[in-house]
Amino acid sequence: MAAFGGARLAAQIEGERGIAPVVASGDIEIGGIEVNATGRTAQEARANGYREAYKLAWDKAHGPALDAATIEALVSAVVVEQEQIGPHRYKARLTVVFDRGKAAQFISGGGSFVSRSAPMLLIPVLYSGGVGQVYEVRGDWQKVWAEFRTGASAIDYVRPTGSGSDSLLLTAGQPGRRSRVWLRGLLDQFGASDVLVAAARLERQWPGGPVKGTFTGRFGADNVLLGSFTLTAPDEAGVPAMLGQALAKMDQLFTDALNRGALRADPTLSLAQPDMDPGLARLIALGRAAEAADVAAISAQALDTAEDTSVSGGTPSPVATPSPEPKAAAKASPSAAAPQAVTVQFASPDARAVDQALAAVRAAPGVDSAGTTSIAIGGTSVMRATVSGSLEAVAAALRSRGWQVSVSGTTLRIKR
Repeated sequence: MAAFGGARLAAQIEGERGIAPVVASGDIEIGGIEVNATGRTAQEARANGYREAYKLAWDKAHGPALDAATIEALVSAVVVEQEQIGPHRYKARLTVVFDRGKAAQFISGGGSFVSRSAPMLLIPVLYSGGVGQVYEVRGDWQKVWAEFRTGASAIDYVRPTGSGSDSLLLTAGQPGRRSRVWLRGLLDQFGASDVLVAAARLERQWPGGPVKGTFTGRFGADNVLLGSFTLTAPDEAGVPAMLGQALAKMDQLFTDALNRGALRADPTLSLAQPDMDPGLARLIALGRAAEAADVAAISAQALDTAEDTSVSGGTPSPVATPSPEPKAAAKASPSAAAPQAVTVQFASPDARAVDQALAAVRAAPGVDSAGTTSIAIGGTSVMRATVSGSLEAVAAALRSRGWQVSVSGTTLRIKR
């Protein structure tokens, strides 16, 4: 069985699955710049084409108006995508790379390349033919993200290669998981701070016909929706071009979310934070707030009782009323009537045990109110009770109902 299981695991990760992303530096890369320049010689035409490309790329980077010499000083490299050189003409498609350190001083007034986000783990999910996939096979959606030059983006993408164990860890079902512990380990493995999901859903209208693409961007452990849009390709051959256009729009969607503060750091994903679900943390905070309010109310009631006793000199007014019963008189005594806050610890193997313990404490004589402040299924939970009578009387009443009770100060420990 061990050999068979190992063979199945190897089959799940072997083969050509991942596409290694292009190397992206922190510089500003502006691609797809088309130039068509002339000159007295081929060298002059090429130089004129480069200068034209610098200006077009700077405008595309939303930079301010600068002279040609200053713009040229900001360029760190030129990548030739395609070119045609003639005796007096230079025609090419170029990628111009600006040095981020030098260019940032000019585009600090609202440019999208000044500051970058924290490292974001990118999960490109493709739904096609009713099947969701990420790195299980080499797909066009993964390919466009792998070839994306991220230097021009405000988002610091962390793009796994998709090979080896990546196809097991990063699946289409991963964005639906809500475990902070799992995601924290995943982010730590890839060196990221949070996660971005770029989901593409392709729908074929009919064989050989148009292909509709619905693209959705999500963020974080709670899979928060950032935005969605649709595009259409005329046929199957137009799908790669549609996906390339969708990538540009998706990157802009993420950038807009960063600019409006939607990509805030999640403190529950920090390694310094305890492994606690946010919903449970909110419940505990509400319980502690209610406990503080109860204690304040008890203190105020005790203070009012003490003031009334001080005004009357500690002696009841001589009013002709029937003599109360001894038990009622003891209950009306200020010292006996002053309520006290009691902490009750009880074993809670399941939710039913919590209900039983709470009902038993509330039914005990002398207990005015009781409520849970901390619930630990499978461990020891805590409730806070307000007791007007004797604490020993409460303990005796619980023992008579089959509970084992131990008293320590104002703390009761009970169990079946």
